[in-house]
Amino acid sequence: MELAYYSDYAVRLVNTEEPARNKDSLTSVEAVRELFGTASQMARRATDADVTRFRSVRTRLRAVFTAADDGDHTHAVDLLNSLLLEFPVSPQISGHDYLDDEGHPRWHMHLADHPSNATSGYAAIAAMGLAFHLTEFGADRLGLCQAPPCRNAYLDTSTNRSRRYCSDRCATRANVAAYRARKRLEAERSDVTGLSAEKSQETTTPTDR
Repeated sequence: MELAYYSDYAVRLVNTEEPARNKDSLTSVEAVRELFGTASQMARRATDADVTRFRSVRTRLRAVFTAADDGDHTHAVDLLNSLLLEFPVSPQISGHDYLDDEGHPRWHMHLADHPSNATSGYAAIAAMGLAFHLTEFGADRLGLCQAPPCRNAYLDTSTNRSRRYCSDRCATRANVAAYRARKRLEAERSDVTGLSAEKSQETTTPTDR
């Protein structure tokens, strides 16, 4: 099963909002349909009513990432389990999309949904994909960007579990900010040391010559 593909549904939805920047791109049915990517058949089910429903699911998915990022893995699992119960899927074997060099199907697991609306379909796949990722790699692989004010969700696929940022751009911005902070601290310490040295010289009693 293409775990990264399915779990990315959750990341895409969560990252339509940037709370710290007061930004929200999930404002229309067109924005909802764009989230489905190549799943055009599912996207066509979307209506204006799905905008509000998608936002509700987004809040719940972000809570999963937040709990995992805070180290409360049990709570993250509980939150994700509640989504799985509410939005179930039926796994099926599929091969119609991929053929090998001889023209034979490349069988793989496909998450078939039977939703009453577009939100249910999307939420089912997002929750199941995230669940597969969590159980395969660990809850500590679900993170939120550490470059303020960005708090975008990401899935850590690094070999040493070292990822802290959602993108190279945020990593660079955070490194530059840390470098500048170190330089300011060094300058402040230098100023304090210089003032202390001057004061020491002023209070030193001159020796008789």
